Amino acid sequence: MEQKIFTSAHEISPVTMAIIASRDKDGRLISYILDETAEYVSHLSPSKLIDNACMFFGSSLKGRQEGSRVISGLTHKVPISIDPASGMYFLPTYSPTSPKCSWLSHSHIGDVIQLDEGNAEVLFINGKTITLDVSYGSLTNQVRRTAQFRYKLNNRLHHIGKGMIAENPNPFDVINTFKNERD
Repeated sequence: MEQKIFTSAHEISPVTMAIIASRDKDGRLISYILDETAEYVSHLSPSKLIDNACMFFGSSLKGRQEGSRVISGLTHKVPISIDPASGMYFLPTYSPTSPKCSWLSHSHIGDVIQLDEGNAEVLFINGKTITLDVSYGSLTNQVRRTAQFRYKLNNRLHHIGKGMIAENPNPFDVINTFKNERD
C-alpha cells in the first residue's frame, strides 16, 4: 500500500475509488479513502464523507437515498448518485448507519472476486485491489443494483435533456419571442 495521508476533511471526487470503514488504535471509527493515485485517512465515518460530498452537490445523503428509492424501487442499501454528470455513483456495503459500512465507486469497479466465506475482493479497473468483510453474493448484488439504478437515472436525464432540446433548441428564441410580443 502507498503512504497514507492523514486529513481532517477530504473531498470525494471522480477519482475516489472507495471509502473503507475501519477503526483507529483507540477503537474510533475512521475512513480509509482510496483514490486512483493516493490513499487518505479521515477521522470522519465513510457515510459522513459521502454526506459531505452530497452536500457539495446540493443535496444530502438522505436526500440522495430518497431519490434513489423513487427511481430504483429499492428499499434498503440503496446506491446513490453523488453527481451523475461526473459518474459519481456509490454503493454501500452494509446499511449506511452501520459502522461496518464502506462505500465503493461503481465507476471504478472492474470485478468482484469470491474469497472465503463472508469475504470478497474488489478489483478496480486500475489494477488495485481491496478485501472487504462482506459476502461475494451481497457485493455482486450491490454492483448489479447500482448498474440498474444508473441505467434508470441516465435514461431519465437523457429523456429530459432531449425534451428540452426538442422544445427549445436556442435559449435566445424565448427572449426573442417575448421581445416580438411586446413590439
